[in-house]
Order: sequence, then C-alpha cells, then structure tokens
Amino acid sequence: MKAIVVTDQAAGTAGMTLVERPEPEPALNDVVVQVHASGFVPTELSWPSTWTDRLGRDRTPSIPGHELAGVVTALGYGTTGLSVGQRVFGLTDWTRDGTLAEYVAVEARNLAPLPGDVDFTVAASLPISGLTAWQGLFDHGRLRAGQSVLVHGAAGAVGSTVTQLAREAGAYVIGTGRAADRQKALDFGAQEFVDLENDALEDIGGVELVFDVIGGEIGRRSAGLVRAGGTLVSVVGPVETRPADGLAVDFVVEADRAQLGEIVQRVRDGRLRTNIGNVTTLDDAVATFNSTKRTTGKTVVRVRP
Repeated sequence: MKAIVVTDQAAGTAGMTLVERPEPEPALNDVVVQVHASGFVPTELSWPSTWTDRLGRDRTPSIPGHELAGVVTALGYGTTGLSVGQRVFGLTDWTRDGTLAEYVAVEARNLAPLPGDVDFTVAASLPISGLTAWQGLFDHGRLRAGQSVLVHGAAGAVGSTVTQLAREAGAYVIGTGRAADRQKALDFGAQEFVDLENDALEDIGGVELVFDVIGGEIGRRSAGLVRAGGTLVSVVGPVETRPADGLAVDFVVEADRAQLGEIVQRVRDGRLRTNIGNVTTLDDAVATFNSTKRTTGKTVVRVRP
C-alpha cells in the first residue's frame, strides 16, 4: 500500500516520503480500515509519540496522521461493535502507525459509525477538532449557559469548532487571532473579536472560560482574565501561569465514540460547520504540507478518489 513515512524528527514535514508499505494486520480488538480521507495536524511531528512507542523505543519509519474516515475491511480477534463494509470515522492511537496511508489498523473503540450522508472528506476533518473542542468545553471547562468564553485562534480548525459548540451551549464567545482572521471568526459565531497584534487583550475584562490553543505569552496573559471560579483550558501543554482564583487544565484529546456521534449529528443537521482549509491527495500531500501558503482550517488528504 502507499503510505507517507517520517524518519527524521529534525526534518519536520520536509522529511516526509511517500513509499510502499505492507498492509497492516488487525491485532486483538482492532479493525483494519481502508482510508478514504485523513486529517493531518503538522504539530504532530513534534510529538514524542510520533517517534517512539509507549516504552520509549524508536518506531521509525512511522506513518503520521491520526484522523480518518473510511470503510472497515477486516476485524481482529475479539472485535465487536463494528462490521466489515461499515463506514467509520475516528481518532487513531498516538503511538501506532497512522492514517496517511491506504489502510490503517486501529482499535475498534476509537471509531464511530459514519452516516451515509456525511462525506468522507468532511468526516476526516472532525475527530481532533471536534473532540478537542467538546472535551475542553464540557469535560474540562464545565461550560454552562450564560457564561463567557475567550477562544484563542477562533478562525482555526479547533477554535472555530469551540466557537460553534460554545454558542450552541448558550455562551457568549469572544474570539482572537490575526487581523485577517476577524471576519472568519465572526462568521463562525464569535460575538466579539480581538486582534492579538493590534488590540489590547486585557480590554475584554473577565471571562468564565479561556480556551487556549496558542500558549506562550498569550497563555500567560490569559490567566489574568479568568474570573473567580473560572477555568483556563490549554491544549498546548502545561499552563505556565495559573488563574489567581480559578482552575488551570491542560489535556490531551482522547477518542470517544459517543462524543464523535454527537459531533457528526451536529454536522448532519447544520448546527456545526466544518472548517477545511486545504484538500489534497496522498500523492500530493507532502508538497501541500511543505507549502508556505497560510491556511486557517484543517488540511484533509483524500486517500481514495
């Protein structure tokens, strides 16, 4: 099968190579999925799990990519809940070969059924953005109706999903980003926008929840905006500065079949719009990943026509 592999962490996306690899075999409780579309997050090339297994052993050449939509072609021993020929989408394990390939072996519990009226390309854009937004807002941020939420990177794949889910939950949403991102953030539902290059972040006053996808100085300054009893949620590593009278939570997104079902249902009925910035093919993916063109949405790779 065709697959993209990486062997050199220092090379980043420039070190990606399209090669032929053996098709995977399903282990206990696995399924093999014929990948129709795959999502890709460039930062995963800096994650330790891309390069080593759970015991810290080198696992290169490894196949990146962790979001997929496709069709089940084989079941491992003991696998239940899915069947051969079923359309699925989901999030693969961080320390196993991923989805920038024609086939992938993945634990069945990490996948959810994909309704027939949802396109594979759309579905592949959902798992990381959707689950990160859902878990950050509701599992860790304990968002309630009437609260205010500051969403950093509101025009991006994660931020635009956070914005939409927070608005649906009855929150008041303030988005941030570059000046060029203002209209896109507002189109996705932000009620205010802060240009991080030209506006004073502190002028927004206090909020109950900060959702941080940037970190660094912006993350440190955001801690002072959290009202008493509020929460700063980070997806970019441990929080450097904690709110004076609130909580700070950093987390790594996890696969969750029920939450995937909630997310895809919102896409089906129009409550949630996807934010796809680039669509490419497996043959052209390496060139796309190395392009200098800036996009604010998800990059999706069509693995099958």
